[in-house]
Amino acid sequence: MFDFIQFDTAFWSFVVAITLLTVTPGVDTLLVIRNTLRGGLRDGVLTSVAICAGLFVHALVSSAGISLILLQSAWAFSALKLVGATYLVWLGIKSLLSARRTRGLDIQADVARQRVSLWQPLREGFLSNVLNPKTVVFYMAFLPQFIAPTDPAILKSLWLAGVHFVIANLWQIGVAVMVGGAGRWLARPRVASWMEGITGTVMVALGARLALSR
Repeated sequence: MFDFIQFDTAFWSFVVAITLLTVTPGVDTLLVIRNTLRGGLRDGVLTSVAICAGLFVHALVSSAGISLILLQSAWAFSALKLVGATYLVWLGIKSLLSARRTRGLDIQADVARQRVSLWQPLREGFLSNVLNPKTVVFYMAFLPQFIAPTDPAILKSLWLAGVHFVIANLWQIGVAVMVGGAGRWLARPRVASWMEGITGTVMVALGARLALSR
């Protein structure tokens, strides 16, 4: 039943790529930092868990699309993977161009500490992720690279989203724990530039390798 779970080269390529994307400063990291500064570690952790819960929604949406394509033909699935590889290269180029602009995250110097309900950071984190169309587009392009035509698309997508869930929570909760120092360190333009550059390079290389391997 779970034969699709394989710790092979493709899986570790996914882990490396998704880890680099996760640690690149962006909207998710910014929201975790902001809510931690506002309500303490509790709010930061709840925000992170809610953000990552949204990944399963994106995985279901993208896997439904992948399943429909698989029902059409193997050729259509190969075409989807080729388009996805091209999209990864494009994302990498965007990251490299962004790195040249050397801009950091816009974090307010002083955020008033306040006590809010448990639902507020959960709601903010979940909606921030689920309502971000870039995430589902990315999943639609990225996940097929690691799903074989013989794999159950929905289960494999949820499995990969689960791996992403763990990696992203480890990173974001770590940021929440160290937000006094690491949060503002991540917001520095030079750090953001380096992270964008590394991620962009990896994404271009991964996309190119996937496109040329067909």
